[in-house]
Amino acid sequence: MRTKAIALLLVLFALCPGSFAQGSPEKEKAARDAAQKWLSLVDSGKYAESWESAASLFRGAVPKESWNGAIKGVRAPLGAVSSRAEASCTYATTLPGAPDGEYVVFIFKTAFANKKNATETVTPMLDNDGKWRVSGYYVK
Repeated sequence: MRTKAIALLLVLFALCPGSFAQGSPEKEKAARDAAQKWLSLVDSGKYAESWESAASLFRGAVPKESWNGAIKGVRAPLGAVSSRAEASCTYATTLPGAPDGEYVVFIFKTAFANKKNATETVTPMLDNDGKWRVSGYYVK
């Protein structure tokens, strides 16, 4: 049951038919930097650290132990990242199942050792302390 809840949370944050506003280049850069730093933790298998550096909304919704198990189950079979290229970047102020706020939804075309054509969706948000942190992640 908890795995389904985690999967639902990840999908809700990955979808983006919410209301979109114009984000500034500075906000997009800060969000991109946060996404890339967070992805490097996940790519390195530092799943506990990825949870610790995630947005407060994410940490409040997904217990650390559940995240470690879920992300390991998703990423380990894919193998190492061979390449990752940003396909799109969309600023949003609302997302389904999430409180209003500032989000940037990044879509990456990623090649893993065991899956050559994957799509990763990473959604940083402007957290309560004014820092951009990842609030959602989904691999397809």
